[in-house]
Amino acid sequence: MTFGGENPYGPAWQPNGGPAFPYGGPAFPYEEPRPLWQRFREGDWPPLLEILRRLPVHGCAWAAILFCLWPLLLPVLAYPLARSARRQAHLRFPPHTYRRILDPQLMRVQKVRAVAALLASFLILVVYGSETDLAEIQGQYVLRLAVTPWLLLLTAPVVIMVLVRLAPEAARPGMRTRLRPAVRTALWYFAAFTAVPLLFAGMALLGRQFQAYVFSPFLTIALLAPVLWMLFFVCFASTTLIPTAFGTSEVHAALPALLTGVLVWELAVFNLAMTGTPPGPPFIQILAVIGGPASVSAVAWWEIGRLRARYGVTLRGSR
Repeated sequence: MTFGGENPYGPAWQPNGGPAFPYGGPAFPYEEPRPLWQRFREGDWPPLLEILRRLPVHGCAWAAILFCLWPLLLPVLAYPLARSARRQAHLRFPPHTYRRILDPQLMRVQKVRAVAALLASFLILVVYGSETDLAEIQGQYVLRLAVTPWLLLLTAPVVIMVLVRLAPEAARPGMRTRLRPAVRTALWYFAAFTAVPLLFAGMALLGRQFQAYVFSPFLTIALLAPVLWMLFFVCFASTTLIPTAFGTSEVHAALPALLTGVLVWELAVFNLAMTGTPPGPPFIQILAVIGGPASVSAVAWWEIGRLRARYGVTLRGSR
């Protein structure tokens, strides 16, 4: 039954004062809330309060949990910083703007090579390593993370200069024009990267000066918050910028592969100079030192060959 007019379904209100929607509401489809793991996987980090509400813990129990497991308070407080830094990193360096030709077969080969290298390193440490070698792994990993961006900053101009010289004369102005956004991106990234130790040094200095006047644990947390935020910002920016070499793939599609092939040998020389040879017999040491960089260079050269065969990208070209 309708109530006249141009609407064949009648008004939303009932003429006799009944409910507007007699069946409990409009017939909108109900959407189940997505699981937290799915939201994290899709890059949609929910707010901290939403995560806490979904946990099967009553409000009164949180006080007992934090009292007994107070170290858990630090990850809880760090999550909003990580979420804010991730949002700002993606706003400053949007992932979709740094394009790179993605070959599914090539990506599978890269993953297989990475897993094989990890297993080989683990086996060498288990068979020939000592407790000292195991203790040095974490320090070597952190050192490599700290050195890699600087090596990339020094290596990229040389490789780009070689590619520009190989390109035709008419194509060089266009390559230089496309290089400018990558240079600006690299400068912003290294400004944030350099700010992390500077902030840490400044906060440590302030902490020593004011620790006699303020309760020390709360002072430490307050002073470390800017350092952690900037550290999270650099980490999330690195996941976008390092694989694409700061967007230099816009200058030439083969640049990320070339930079990877050169950078891995520089890291090998740096590790050899700083930490020495890995444990094991001389033959195993030689394989461990040379095998990793050689395999990465082989995959990078294969990537350049596939770019030439499938997409027409040549080292003497302009794209």
